[in-house]
Amino acid sequence: MMTALTSPRMFPSHSTPDPTLLADHLRILQSQTAQAHGLDTVFRDHFQDGSGHSPLMVVIPAGLLEMGSSAEEYGHQPHEAPVHTVQLAKPFAIGQFPVTGAEFEQFKQETGWSLRPELLWYGGRYPVINIRLEDIRLYLEWLQFRTGIKYRLPSEPEWEYVARAGTQTPFYFGETVSCKEVHFNPNFPYEEAKNKQRWFFPRCLMSVRPSEVGIREPNTWNVYDMHGNVWEFTSSHWTRSHLNAHRDGSPSPTADPHWYVTKGGSWFDGAVHARSAARKKRYFDELDTNLGFRLVRDLD
Repeated sequence: MMTALTSPRMFPSHSTPDPTLLADHLRILQSQTAQAHGLDTVFRDHFQDGSGHSPLMVVIPAGLLEMGSSAEEYGHQPHEAPVHTVQLAKPFAIGQFPVTGAEFEQFKQETGWSLRPELLWYGGRYPVINIRLEDIRLYLEWLQFRTGIKYRLPSEPEWEYVARAGTQTPFYFGETVSCKEVHFNPNFPYEEAKNKQRWFFPRCLMSVRPSEVGIREPNTWNVYDMHGNVWEFTSSHWTRSHLNAHRDGSPSPTADPHWYVTKGGSWFDGAVHARSAARKKRYFDELDTNLGFRLVRDLD
């Protein structure tokens, strides 16, 4: 059992810790966890034949998460309640970025996987889009075959734990957000909507696609693009709320097996959808131009 001194939530939930002290504490825990597993805090797994490597992975220490949102948070939806504590007892590593077109390319070449010609696709450092969960599973199996290491999608609690990085605010950096910090639809901003401003000038131009990964600031864990850009699949099946959620983050028996939780918001959606607590259900066979994924692998 962890003590409060070794958990990212070292401060009482009702207090407002100094952000610098909290960030320093999280980074120390992250560094200690990486050292305990013989890793750098940011690392790659190499292919067994030396011909390539995995996407960049970031070590995340075990800890406590205050998951969900209360009715007082602007943008709150009933399916984000109740706020509840989750204990993630084991550390893990998560992709520093959503999986990109460039990272997916070798899989395509080696397996013969191809995109339907009518669907949009962006290569390079743009997130992979327009793929189904079954395609993601094929990629994960291929990556395991090449590295000898098993990868998976994050659970919903793991994803939110990483996104929050020890915070309880709607966004890891505070109570509000602008399109300078997060890639969302600037026609639906956060602060202006919260204050019920009927007239405003968008601070950024509307985009017609996701942006390249990593062009905005990372969070305290050094993980990028958790807010906005593309929705990300989790391994968690959809639930109508967090009522009766397991406190160890394990799957809920009330989950719908045909629908999955996605997190993070996107370039196409308003800022409220980019909050840490926000969640959206997607069908198991669904694909979209604003839907991608990132990797997780266990450390123990």
